[in-house]
Amino acid sequence: MQNFRNYYEILGIIPEASSEEIKKAYRRLARKYHPDMNPGDKAAENRFKDIGEAYEVLSDPNKRGQYDDFSRFWNKKGFKRKTAKAVDFRNPIYNNGNSRGFTKEEDFSQFGDFNNFVEQLLGRRSPRSSTTSGRYSNRVSSSEAFRPGNTKTSYTVSSRPNRKDIEARLTLPLEKAYEGGREKIRLEDGRSLEVELPAGMIEGQRVRLKGQGVAGGDLFLKITVAPHAFFNLEGSDIVCQLPVTPAEAVLGEPIEVPTLDGRVKMNIPAGVRSGQRLRLAGKGYLTGTGERGDQLLEIQIIVPQNPSPQAKELYKKLREIETFNPRLDLPV
Repeated sequence: MQNFRNYYEILGIIPEASSEEIKKAYRRLARKYHPDMNPGDKAAENRFKDIGEAYEVLSDPNKRGQYDDFSRFWNKKGFKRKTAKAVDFRNPIYNNGNSRGFTKEEDFSQFGDFNNFVEQLLGRRSPRSSTTSGRYSNRVSSSEAFRPGNTKTSYTVSSRPNRKDIEARLTLPLEKAYEGGREKIRLEDGRSLEVELPAGMIEGQRVRLKGQGVAGGDLFLKITVAPHAFFNLEGSDIVCQLPVTPAEAVLGEPIEVPTLDGRVKMNIPAGVRSGQRLRLAGKGYLTGTGERGDQLLEIQIIVPQNPSPQAKELYKKLREIETFNPRLDLPV
């Protein structure tokens, strides 16, 4: 038949393929023939379009059923204006997990070629009736001649394919989520995009990319913030454990502390306790109003595991002169 395209051969699958097998085949071929992967290759671009059309039909059980029936009837030798009978989805011989078939009678002979059938199947044109002469711009009529008093079927060609919004997940390191900026991403359909991300993104946030969906729809990136080895988010505050030496805890020392903006100096108060929280104001995460929370530092006093002989000698001398007893006031 003129312009006929075997969608199963295009995706490299058998007619009995499951919906999951169809999806896997589409993703593999879409990556291989995507224009970004084959710049300037017109043949690859045309193959990419055929792959997309094949998937759009075969991934929809109803469209797939109509395509199968259309192919079967048009392939019959000597077929003349034959009408396909309705298929009952509940019949086990038709329901093999794909739920293929259609629920109304369809006169396939009204389509002059395969492209006309696909245009209606994919919603690129819709049937409409008229009792006038049938001279409409941008309309394709059926093959039957129109006679006054009869109803004529014609089709209006849609100037724009159906828009569709899609969603994709994007996992970011905490620092990138905090800073924002340009990021290169690769989508499941094989496309590569460079996007400008806002600063201060949080877990579950959706970033809208206008016009990057299907047929001019929008793409929504759902943000996941990867766990950080040092910083933990608590609302707009950042909490982290800060290790200090026994000498630093007793004497109090100015030390360097990591923040999302880099290292800053802060003074450890003398006599600080393990588990005590110190606050760095304005060094937390961005809030929805553009302000920042605080960074909370939980002190962890760490005892050296392998002190030098000189350090051990000093600890012995300290113990000899030390009067402090932390177990003196135990409640037992």
